[in-house]
This record gives sequence, structure tokens and C-alpha cells, in this order.
Amino acid sequence: MLRYTPNSTALLTDQYELTMLASALADGSASRRCTFEVFTRGLRGRRYGIVAGIPRLLDAVARFQFGDEQLAFLHRMLDARTLDWLAGYRFCGDIDGYPEGELYFPGSPVLTVTGSFAEAVMLETLVLSVLNHDSAVASAAARMASAAGQRPLVEMGSRRTHEEAAVAAARAAYLGGFSATSNLAAGQRYGIPTTGTAAHAFSLLHDSEADAFTAQVRSLGTDTTLLVDTYDISDGIATAIEVAGPGLQAIRIDSGDLGELARQAREQLDRLGAPDVQIVVSGDLDEYSIAALRAEPVDSYGVGTSVVTGSGLPTAGMVYKLVEVDGQPVAKRSTAKVSRGGAKSALRRYKTSGTAVEEVVFLQGKQPELEAHDRVLPVPLLREGQPVGSPATLQDGRERVAAALTSLPWDGLRLSSGEPALPTVFL
Repeated sequence: MLRYTPNSTALLTDQYELTMLASALADGSASRRCTFEVFTRGLRGRRYGIVAGIPRLLDAVARFQFGDEQLAFLHRMLDARTLDWLAGYRFCGDIDGYPEGELYFPGSPVLTVTGSFAEAVMLETLVLSVLNHDSAVASAAARMASAAGQRPLVEMGSRRTHEEAAVAAARAAYLGGFSATSNLAAGQRYGIPTTGTAAHAFSLLHDSEADAFTAQVRSLGTDTTLLVDTYDISDGIATAIEVAGPGLQAIRIDSGDLGELARQAREQLDRLGAPDVQIVVSGDLDEYSIAALRAEPVDSYGVGTSVVTGSGLPTAGMVYKLVEVDGQPVAKRSTAKVSRGGAKSALRRYKTSGTAVEEVVFLQGKQPELEAHDRVLPVPLLREGQPVGSPATLQDGRERVAAALTSLPWDGLRLSSGEPALPTVFL
């Protein structure tokens, strides 16, 4: 009887996970109880990171099963014993981790995976691919949201990344503080608000800019955004108000010196009796250009390439390292890539005011005495392969990000390269 596994994630992995599995099954070490830890050695000049992708990861782990289709593909590279073991694979171990939306710093035990060596080593590639991507995007998004202040940000980078990565990136950007996305699949899957009006092609399609604006307003009403820089921006603004009137929601500028153009646009809109028409800017924005526009009359931003690629850091740099075997600490001793042995947990210390002061990492079972404002960070996510408690929502994660950023010292929100916002203390 054929055994199908719809939407299996089992082959979203590297072959070396399976060669390690086969060898461990052959020599009897596959059943040794092990703990793997996910952490990053550094932030590459940034002050903090945002944990993202935890719900996506747990869903992917639940679907990490080998059906006949996957086993048939692996038949050419694996022996019968290994194939038989994979046929019955389900992750039945324990996972603890930082909640989605939590801050992390160098050495933070973002995720710990405990089980037999065989079942835990299988998840390495899947864990890292989800957490590295989503955390990189969320961290970049949070920096952009901080730079934007209270002004909304729209994620619009679907055309600048892989089609499925675009959906995950939209989710991570929303977690990090963006207000909406242009990606409809993200809207359907995750309930993220979606938005979008028209591109330059729509204006070029029509015989005149006025014809294009008229068609858009007739279809969508004045609660829309007109793109005014296909030709001359001043003419475009004048035409937009002539067609839509002062009740138009917004105009968008997508090119040029955005600060200067926003100032000119605001002055022109005010002269035309349209002081309530908002100005949206887009076009190769990142956290630095958003910060530079803080003093300009910009109402919201559209961000594409930079957010979906982590604004120059497309991976969070997380690693998945074996730290404990049969209850005994193990550690990599390479001078270039040092790791600390033992299954670990962490707490964050705060002042009475609520400002965070340090991250304290300690061995599990050796938690230091909690001070008045300490908070233990990891929470149980899976026990014996089963989810623990009610799943956190995306809104929960957004609120956690906002609260976490508020807790940082002021210099921890700087965009300039520097030391992490909080020191990590290892006990």
C-alpha cells in the first residue's frame, strides 16, 4: 500500500544529515540522547536581532515525514536499514525556544532541540533555513520601523525574492513592525492587511495620465493612491487633484530625491487646497534612507528589496550545534568557531524602570536566583513531539517586538554599527 505524505518537508534538508544518520544507525550511536542548540556568534554590527519563524518552523517539523515518494528518491543513496528508519520517522523529542518576536543577542540559546541523535540531527537544515531567513527579515524590518517612528511601512518586495520566500518575508516584516504587505498569499495565509493600487505601466497604458487616474478613481474611488511620477511630478500632482479632488487619499512618489520631492509635493498639495492628501514614497528605501526622511513631509513608506533581503544581511547567522550527549556537555574546540557545551537557558535582567540591562545564559538545571525584574526567556514549544499550550498568534509576536524594543537602552536603537545593545553574560 502506498503511503503518501502531502506537503512533506522531509527533503528540505541536506544530504549530509542522512549520511550522518546512516552511519549512526550502523554503529549504534543513533539512539544516544542529545541536545542541539541554535544561536548566533555575532550580530555583524547590529545592536539586536528579532526571533522570527517559530510557528512556521513548528508546522514544518510536524510535516517532516517520509512517504513513498521521498523514500523512492532516497533509495539510490541510502541502505535498507536507514530507509526503514526514515519510513517511521516522526520527531518525538522536545523543543524549547525564545518566543517569536523576542530579542536575541550573541550566544542567546534561541532554540534547543533534544531527542535521540538520529531524530534531532535530521532537523538541522530545516531549523536553520526557517530561522535564519525569517529572523534576518524581521530584524531588518524592526530597524526600519524604529527609523520610521509612527509612520506606516508597507512591505512590497515580492518581485525581489523567491515566490515562497516572499510570503515568509511579508510575514516576518509584519512581525517586525510593518503595517501591510502587497503580497496576497501572505494576506490569505496569515491575515496580514494587504494594499496596492497601480504601477507606471497603468499610466503608460492610457493615452494620458488624466485618463489613467480617471479610470483608477472610477474603479476604486478616491480612497486610493495615485502614482504621480510617471512623467512630470508637478503635472502629475495637479492632474491627480483635478481628477480626484481634495478627498484623494494619497499620492505616491517612486523615484528621484524623495526628500526634496516630498517637500515640493506637500507645498503644491497645500496650494491646491488638498492638505489632507498623504504622500507615500517608495524606491530602494532602507532603514538609513527612511531615517533621513524623518524630517520630511512623508506619511508612509513602501519598502521592497531591502526588507526581503535583510537589508544587506540576508541570513541571521544562526548555527545548530551539538552541546550535550547523554547528559554530558560537549563543545567544538576549533579556535575559529568556538561553542559552549551543555544544554542552556537564559534570562534577561531589567532595571526597575523596565530597561533591559543584560542577557544571562546558564546551564539548564543551574538557574541563578531570580532578581526582582528578571525574566526567563525560553519557553517549551514541543514535548515528546507534541505542541505545548495554545499557539501564539502573529499579533502576539508584533506586540512582543514592540515591547522588546521599548525595553532597550536608547543607544540600543541606533542604526550605526556598534556593540550589541545588551551584553551577554555566561554563567
